[in-house]
Parts: sequence; structure tokens; C-alpha cells
Amino acid sequence: MRRRLPRAVALPAAVALLMLTAGPAGAQEIPTTPIPQPGNPTQPPASAPTGPQPLGHAVGDAGTALGVLRLLPNAVTTQTILPGFGQTLPKQSAFEAGMGLSSASANSESYLSYERSVAQASPFGIAVGGQAPQTPGSIVQTALPDNPKETSGGINAPSNPLLNIGLLNGTAHARWSDTLGPCVDTIADASTSVANLSLLNVIPSLPQIPLLGNGGLKLPQDTKLAQGFDPTSGLQSLGGLLTGGGQTAAGGAGSLLSLPNTLSSRSQVRLVDLPGSKNKAVESTSTLQAADIDILKGTPLELSIKVASQPTLKVTSTGDEKTSKVDYTAPVLTIEAAGKTLYTLDAAHPTKDIPIGLPLAGLSDQFGALNNIPVVGGLVSTVTKGIQQVGTTAGTVLDLGVLRLSIAGLEQKGAEATTPFKGYQLGASARLFDLQVLPTKNLKDLLPAGAGDNLPSSLAQLSLGETIARAYAPTGGVVCGSTTPAPPAGGAQPAGPTKNLAYTGAYDTVPLFWAGTAMLLMGVVMVAAFPSRRRLPGMLTLHPAPGTSPEPDEPKPFKPSPRPRE
Repeated sequence: MRRRLPRAVALPAAVALLMLTAGPAGAQEIPTTPIPQPGNPTQPPASAPTGPQPLGHAVGDAGTALGVLRLLPNAVTTQTILPGFGQTLPKQSAFEAGMGLSSASANSESYLSYERSVAQASPFGIAVGGQAPQTPGSIVQTALPDNPKETSGGINAPSNPLLNIGLLNGTAHARWSDTLGPCVDTIADASTSVANLSLLNVIPSLPQIPLLGNGGLKLPQDTKLAQGFDPTSGLQSLGGLLTGGGQTAAGGAGSLLSLPNTLSSRSQVRLVDLPGSKNKAVESTSTLQAADIDILKGTPLELSIKVASQPTLKVTSTGDEKTSKVDYTAPVLTIEAAGKTLYTLDAAHPTKDIPIGLPLAGLSDQFGALNNIPVVGGLVSTVTKGIQQVGTTAGTVLDLGVLRLSIAGLEQKGAEATTPFKGYQLGASARLFDLQVLPTKNLKDLLPAGAGDNLPSSLAQLSLGETIARAYAPTGGVVCGSTTPAPPAGGAQPAGPTKNLAYTGAYDTVPLFWAGTAMLLMGVVMVAAFPSRRRLPGMLTLHPAPGTSPEPDEPKPFKPSPRPRE
């Protein structure tokens, strides 16, 4: 006899089965809907449209991410269906996590009607080696059919050791006309907003080793650390600047980057007027609204970034390369510490490197005892004098890494297209703010033997306000109108539906069928209600009256026949 598994094993077994089956699915790319083709080329198509059809052709999409975390960027080869083509494309990150994703897309050439306009707001998304499975909790609206009102909702993202996300809200609105197609007020519109956000309280791509002691960093000969600096935390927490261990304090303290205030994004695709023509142009817009950004919050060396100018990316395609354009409003960021402006990031100065290093004995000789945190950007935290600016770090600071702050420049690309229609397509991308953690040559030399052999060029990358927009319009612009159904042969108007059909013997089939079914059911009921009665043992037997025949179930008495005489 087989023993049954205990009930306590049922839930873990079910979870393990789902994880095993979801693994291969998460590593696959979701293909687009193929257009079914007939088996015989002479056969008609699978379906043919009826009634007036839109004349306009328009393709466009826009997407915005409030924040993106990349571990080991440019470390994984891009996988493609074309052999050898992935070697020519930029490499993917080993791991990517995005939050507050909004996307809007329009495609008049889609085979399925509900794919012609799609608006989506997702709380978060992940990609491993360039493969991005669909995440739950998204707000999606599609058209056709048309949606007079938008869909909105909120979600609390689960806690994790790398990202701490507050309440997320999203809206999605997709429009499309049965007769005019993309010629509506706004084709697709999606937005997301997050109350607060903190990213990266540990650098998982760094080896987890202590800064000092057995198995820790190898300091150069005749080098001593500054008085008061004796951290017990490991390298993954950047010598105590981060909380480490996957724990984030309230308000984002202990994280590399945090946003205490609301951050919102919006992605939109619509048609706009084409100057000098009654046709329309395709416009895709991606915008971001941000306030303050904190770096190393909760430490004496906290940096605050003020967003003085909000970025906006707008791509417009008129179908002609000469008149199509990209409009981008670059952000302006000011970096402050202790109420003083240290750096300004703008189009003229898009990048600033802030080194992180261990304080050596020369700093304690100059400023006295130091607090137990590294030196950031030449700023040292002392016990008695507060924050001090180091004039030169040569011989007094041992660099471990670099925080590279930048506003990502505009990247755009356009090309003539003939499929699925002749026109011009244009795309562009930009980011509000990038924060990269880069190792230095000193760090590779200080690590124990073998620990720095495979150290990547970039340990982690945080991006805020990553935007992308693309537009594709036919030559001459989008035509707003509909086709007229062709009249039948001979010019006669099509007849309406027939009200009365000819009476045939087939009309009697259904009544006869149901009548027979009813009679069969009545027979079954009668048999079930009046079962055959069988005699039970020991029941009283009544003898028949004289002159009457016995009951059929009683045997007749045996009477031998007389023997004939010889």
C-alpha cells in the first residue's frame, strides 16, 4: 500500500513545480502575433473587413521608466534569431530592474484589433541577461474596442534587498476609432507616479570581504589608516556608507540613491496637425517630473541633487525626413552638500566623477580624529570640526571607486521605410540622471589574490527618468478618413435580411426530437418510481381457494400417472 504525502508538503511542492515550469517561459521571447496565411495561395484570406475602413496609417510608441538599476552593465551578449548578428549589437546587463514603467503604443498595421492601441503602467519589471518576462500587477488598456475612460489603480511593490519602492499609482488610456482609426484625440496615454524610492543599499557585484583584517584589503607598504577610521563593515557596503545586508532605514537612509518626494512619468502617442496639409503627423512624447534626489542619505557626506529643469523628449514624424524632428529639453541638475553648491550638470557639463576612498594617516594628522566613514569627493567627516574639504588627496586618500554622475545625452536615429508602408521613422532616447559605481585600478590591486581578476568595468548603474520615443508616418502624413464599401455587381442595392424562410420538412425534425426525448424521460421516471416487488424469505403465503389455479411462482403438486395394465 502506498503512503500518502503529508499535507505540509503540498504547498512547497506546488511552488517548486510552478518555478520549474516558469523558468523556461521566462527565458523565452514573446513573439508578435503572426498573420495567418491560407494553405492554398488561391484561397481567400482568413477574414475580410466589412463596412467602412480607416484610411490612416500610423505607428508610434513612447516609454518612460522612473528608475532603472543595472548590475554589471554591458556584460552579456545580446541574443538574436539571426546567427552572428548579436555580436554587432551592444551587450546587455547581467541584471536589470525597473520601477514605475509607463508605455504607450499605436500600430495601425497590427493584425489583431486590440493591439492597435495599447497603454500600460507597470509597477516594476526585471530582465536577466536581456530576457524580460511579463510582471504581474500592471494596468493595461487596449483598443479596439474604444475606451471612453481611462483605467487607474495602485499597488505596493514587495520589499527586496536592492529596491525600496513606496506606493505606486498608474493610469492607462487607449483609444481607436472603428471608422477613422488613429484619428482620435489621443491614441495612447500612460502615466506612473511613486511616493518615494530608494535604490541600492549594497553593491552585490563587489566581493564580500572586510576592509581590514585577515582576508581583507591589502594596504600598500608603510600605509596606515587615519585615526578613528576602523570600519568593521565589508566592501559591499562601501566601508559603511551603505547599510548593507539588504536593510534600508526609514526615508531611504543607508541607500546609495533615494527620492523622498513624488516622482512621476508620462508616455503619450497622438496625431498632430501637419502644417500646410489636411493630413496629420505622428507625435510620441515622454516626460518626467522630479524634485529632489539624495545620494548617500543619512551619512555626514550626504549629497542633494536639485532638478532645476524637467526633461521632455518629443519625436514627430511627418513621413518626410526633412520635416520630421526630435525636440529634447535637457535637464539641469545642481549638486549640493551642507547647503553649498558643489557641481552643476547641464548640456555643457554633462558628467562629474566623485571618488570614494579610505582616509590615511595624513588626514588625521591634519584634521584630528575622523568619523568612521570613507572620504567622498574630497569631503572628510571629522569628529570635532565637522565636514572638511581636502585640498589634495594625493598621499592622504586611497581611492576605491568612483561615483560617476551624468545626464545622459540625446541619442536619435532615423531611416526611410517601405514596409508595411512607405514613410519615415524616427526614434530617440535620453535619461534624466545616471549614477555609476566604477572600480579603480587601486581597488583591483588591493583585493586579495583572485578576487579582482573578473572585476567588471562598471559595478552598478542607476538611471532615473529613462525615456524613449519613436514615430513612423507615411509619406505625406496620416490621412484621416474612411473607405466607402463597394456596391454589389449590377448597381443593385443589397437586400436586407430575409424575414421568413421557405417551409420544409426539416422544420419537423426539432419537435419530433424533443417529443421523443420527453417520452423517454417519462419512461425512465416510471420505471424508477414503480420497481418490481420481490418476495422476501419468511413472508406469509396465502393458499389459493379451491378450484382456482395456484400462483405462478408456486410449484404444482406432483401426481404420478397410473401405469397402464398389461
